[in-house]
Order: sequence, then structure tokens, then C-alpha cells
Amino acid sequence: MRLIDEDGTQLGIRSIHEALSMAQARGSDLLEIAPGATPPVAKIADYSKFRYEREKRIKESRKHQKAGLVKEIRFRVMIGDHDLKTKVGHAKEFIDERYKVRMTVVFRGREMEHRQLGVNLLNRIKELMEGNFVLEQEPALEGNRMSMLIAPRK
Repeated sequence: MRLIDEDGTQLGIRSIHEALSMAQARGSDLLEIAPGATPPVAKIADYSKFRYEREKRIKESRKHQKAGLVKEIRFRVMIGDHDLKTKVGHAKEFIDERYKVRMTVVFRGREMEHRQLGVNLLNRIKELMEGNFVLEQEPALEGNRMSMLIAPRK
């Protein structure tokens, strides 16, 4: 197996027994880094320190992810043009910040009789968004709300 020292210098290709004895002599552990490589790669290091640093890297990478965060913007069927453009502007900002956005049209009372107005409004919103997104969920009616989900382009 190919052996790497704690500071990253290569110690060459050694047998497993020789690498293990070198690690024990230094008071460290022998960590298999790339078992699928030819020859397999192992590193002499402290396992608890290696595990701590790996978990720290994983936590740090999770901090910068926004894949699961969804912002919701609610509309009424009889929304004014300026109000609609303002809310669409907010949605564009969320998309630029890499958030997913759920556009929801809320129906009240007799507005439920005119569901087509909600579909028309969501289609108009799609046109105003100018295509810097991917439609993840088509407009669907859930109770007294019709919503669609959009996500930023990858």
C-alpha cells in the first residue's frame, strides 16, 4: 500500500505489516484513505483528530447550503399590478440568493368558484419572473390554496 506521513509527505509503497509497525512506533494510527486505489492509500495519523477535522469540514459545508430552505410568497386573486410586481421582485431576490420559492394564491369565500383566476395569476407570475428559475412543482390546489414551487437554476 502507498503510505503517507502525518504532514503529507509520501513514504513510498510498503506492506501492510510494515506500515502498521511504523504507525505503532510513532504512537499513531494507520488510516486507510483510498481503499479503491491501486495500490490502496493509507496515512499515518491520529484517528480522533482525523475524525474531528472531517466532521468539522462537513459542518462547514452544511453552513453554506440553502437547498432545503423554502421561502413562501402569498398572493390574493384580486392583487393589483404594482403589488404583484413588488412581490415578484422579492421572489427574484430570493431566487438570486439561491432559495426555493413557493408562490401561493389564497382563495377566500366565493373566490374558490373561480380557480382558473389562480392558475392565470400563477402563469402571469411565471412570465414576470423572466426565466431565471426552474419550475419544480406545477400549480396545484391544496384546500383553499393554489401553489407552485420554483427553484434557482443550477
